[in-house]
Amino acid sequence: MIASLTGTVQNLAAAHVVLDVAGVGYLVNITPQTSRNLHIGDSALLRTALIVREDAFTLFGFETSEELEMFDLLRSVTGVGPKSALAILGQLGSDQVRTAVLSENDAAFKAVSGIGPKTAKLITVTLAGKLTGLPVVAASGKVSAAPAAVDLSNVIAALQGLGWSERAAAEAVREVAESVGPSATADVLLRAALSRLGSSKSVSGGEQ
Repeated sequence: MIASLTGTVQNLAAAHVVLDVAGVGYLVNITPQTSRNLHIGDSALLRTALIVREDAFTLFGFETSEELEMFDLLRSVTGVGPKSALAILGQLGSDQVRTAVLSENDAAFKAVSGIGPKTAKLITVTLAGKLTGLPVVAASGKVSAAPAAVDLSNVIAALQGLGWSERAAAEAVREVAESVGPSATADVLLRAALSRLGSSKSVSGGEQ
């Protein structure tokens, strides 16, 4: 695992940088903002994520640990790969991603190229539980606490966005909410409801 790289900026583009580390050039995918902060010939430190696929070993680099953590969180969402996660961070930044998730603003993610309505909704629902407790920065600049209780209507809406009828989604969410308890996050409720809907043959109005 390559957790970080420190080297000289050898080549630079809007979407990647080549870092010379002890004579070895590492091509690292970056956001446009990171690219603007780097200059050829300068020394740079990037926190990195190494994505291993059958056909490639790809590095993604970030200036801060917070960006790297948000990148990993985005990749945990079904349908969001490393390139999509980088695109989201490149367009929104970590703070705006966090604010969009906690304010349930999936429109912010739909504005990113390659992110459709279903994936946008999944991002807000999946990450809501993982970011609960962090401050939300409102448009006015004021900071408020994230809501403690999960709004079941948002989980139902997410299931509808994935193709289930409102009746089937509402029934599944109500049942899993009763079984997992009031402290469950939106992520837990969504996964439990999806599991129930996927395994139950008696639910009317299933996947469209």
